[in-house]
Amino acid sequence: MAKNRLKKNSILNFVAVAVLTAIGIVLSVCSFIIPYTNGKTYNGFANSISLGLDLAGGISVVYDCSLSQDSNTSDLSTAIDATVSRLENVIGGKYSEAIITRQGSSEIRIEVPSVTDSNEIFNLIGDPTPLYMTLTENGEAGISGSDISNVFVSYQNSQYGVVINFTDEGRTKFSNLTKEAANGSQTIYIYLGEISDENLWNQLTCSEQITGGTTFISSGDSSNAWTYEDAENYSLQIMSGTFNVMLDLKESNVVSATLGSEALKFVIIGGAVGLFLIFVILWLRYGELGFLASFALIIYIILMLFFLQAISFVQLTLPGLAGIVLSIGMAVDGTVIIFEKMREEYRSGKKLPLASKNGFKRAFWPIFDSNITTIITSLVLYILGTASIQGFAITLLIGIVLSMFMNLVVMRFFVKWYLPFNSVNGKKLHFPKQQRPVKEEIVEEPVVATVGGDANE
Repeated sequence: MAKNRLKKNSILNFVAVAVLTAIGIVLSVCSFIIPYTNGKTYNGFANSISLGLDLAGGISVVYDCSLSQDSNTSDLSTAIDATVSRLENVIGGKYSEAIITRQGSSEIRIEVPSVTDSNEIFNLIGDPTPLYMTLTENGEAGISGSDISNVFVSYQNSQYGVVINFTDEGRTKFSNLTKEAANGSQTIYIYLGEISDENLWNQLTCSEQITGGTTFISSGDSSNAWTYEDAENYSLQIMSGTFNVMLDLKESNVVSATLGSEALKFVIIGGAVGLFLIFVILWLRYGELGFLASFALIIYIILMLFFLQAISFVQLTLPGLAGIVLSIGMAVDGTVIIFEKMREEYRSGKKLPLASKNGFKRAFWPIFDSNITTIITSLVLYILGTASIQGFAITLLIGIVLSMFMNLVVMRFFVKWYLPFNSVNGKKLHFPKQQRPVKEEIVEEPVVATVGGDANE
């Protein structure tokens, strides 16, 4: 009765996991319209993964940096770091998949996947528009772009406009500027570009001192109110004028989306063929355990696709695909270690339940040590590496963590659920014959007579 109950529980467990796996496969590769959501489409895990420049196509530009006239620091390295941060606000606000990184000691690399109009990016980055605020028309600037920390679109007083946040130093300057304006003409002139009549952008009416370090600017005319697109363009213009360095275009490349899609197609085909061969080899070597390992590997791939699309900062590149392939190899390697330890235990004469228990126990530390070493290596590569190396490191890191989960948790449960169906027959697992203990026989040494001696001595 107890054995039948264990079999029944195992069947229910396998059926439940199989159903969840089938749902996972559908959610991974299928796209469909979500019911009761007014036509919203679900694209699947695989289609929702953010692709890098080499797979999705796009533009890649490199700028050489030098200190600008309005820079608030004399340290070029510090100015470049601040500019990278502000470029992330300028470009990342409109292109969330863009990657902006330092390159060398004085360069900035910008990669924007899936962009069809590269001129928009070039113009946005290459033609920054500084912002100045003055108390008098065409007067001396009291606020410049270096005093601004962030600019974004907002909707206030029934109008779209831009909110300008100032740095700590800019906050003090703006407070003093508004105080003088409130006690004088009550007008602050704002210029986009060099201070001149043609670059006068807006005028603020200021009746009291503003100490909050932020201000909202709109058209001020309800009959000619800004649209959201107008406000967004102004915010990007202003942010591009806050760079602490001058950006000189050094290199630009447009990557065809066709090349990336072809590369991705061949990688998918190669991966599918490789997985099929792995399934066949696992079955030939380990029999029914090979089926369990293949089942676990499918779950591994579903989880990998889920985390690749769920983690916002992950962007899949060709080096990232290499990291996935390597992590799959290590996952299979961990499974092989477990099964080989089980074979050794079974060959020594132990029954399958004890052989499997000892096999997992003996395989734990080899798997744990090798995977922890790889995790540390991945973290170092991600922290110190370039963008392409980071893509490899992050996918390898995700894959290694999942492989440990698959080998040390999922496979342990699968083998535990399997044993009620086969706890004695090693042939179904393609295990070798057990070695029977050999009884030692006591052999008496012959008595040898020696010359000149007594044979009974």
